[in-house]
Amino acid sequence: MEKRCDWLTNEEIYIEYHDKEWGVPVYDDHKLFEMLILEGSQAGLSWITILKRRETYRKAYDNYDPEKMAKWNGEKINRLLKDPGIIRNKLKVAAAKQNAQTYLEVVKEYGSFKDFIWSFVNAKPIKNSWKSVCEIPTTTKESDAMSKALKKKGFKFVGSTICYAFMQAVGMVNDHITTCIRYDEIKNL
Repeated sequence: MEKRCDWLTNEEIYIEYHDKEWGVPVYDDHKLFEMLILEGSQAGLSWITILKRRETYRKAYDNYDPEKMAKWNGEKINRLLKDPGIIRNKLKVAAAKQNAQTYLEVVKEYGSFKDFIWSFVNAKPIKNSWKSVCEIPTTTKESDAMSKALKKKGFKFVGSTICYAFMQAVGMVNDHITTCIRYDEIKNL
């Protein structure tokens, strides 16, 4: 039987996410922005809760078009707060708009979001070798630095724990356990 990371449930959507996405390095600005928004939406919830709503979020959040999201008005925000397909948290929805505005400023300043965000790991993934999920930290000095910098720029819902989960998701760190079927695949990317 193939061994996977212990945090997985038996839900097919979760297994597919683990096997195809989690930990794979992402260098596309749009995808990085989407994942940052989704990780912020997850705050206080389980990732599976967000993963099951991912497609609804895409539609509701204008396919993560930061230009459109940055211009959300009160009417749009009120519609979002009535959408049962997303987490209807006023602060998180407002943060998505704020984060889109800030994202556009970062892209203007750095030329790309990728260049800014990957700078926290010197532009290359950190390759960990955890034997158990119990060893995996929830924050690191890199996630602390990222959180501090993102907050300073004006991003919301970007605490160090959220930043570390984001780093794991977009492959800035390889936190697959060493016995996981994905560990070597990700390590060798």
